[in-house]
Amino acid sequence: MSTVVTVPSNVVEKLRQDAEKRGLTLDEYLVELALQNMDPPQRAVEYINAAKELLEQAKQELEKGSVRQAAEKAWGATALAIKAYAAWREGRRLASHGELWEYEKIMVRELGEWIHDSWMSGQGMHVCFYEGWCDREHVEEALKRIERLVTEVAKRILRT
Repeated sequence: MSTVVTVPSNVVEKLRQDAEKRGLTLDEYLVELALQNMDPPQRAVEYINAAKELLEQAKQELEKGSVRQAAEKAWGATALAIKAYAAWREGRRLASHGELWEYEKIMVRELGEWIHDSWMSGQGMHVCFYEGWCDREHVEEALKRIERLVTEVAKRILRT
């Protein structure tokens, strides 16, 4: 469930700038701020729950015809699923795109090559958000792969 919060535009712009400096979407950055003091197992659960919600929001944005917003939500879900797995598996907090790329390789070794396809679909959505080159079909295809990533990570995290 999403909640709408009204924040002054100058504060939103500051948050957006801080997020961009870290290579994060605004959604992802806000999740990071909210979860920064949680222990890793609980943070993993919150990350994966946020990823599932972002996936749903991506689908809703696509239904409204907002391809770029759907792409942004899809990318956020991808990044949060990787972060969730790292927090669950070894209590690690991933703080940069470089760390996400490194951890994707760990997940490929542990879970299979399909992780790479999901990850690259998420990366494509990240580019789509900033460049606007993709269309509805690109996002729909990416969402299938990203949904598998989120679902498989959720199964591992939520069963323990």
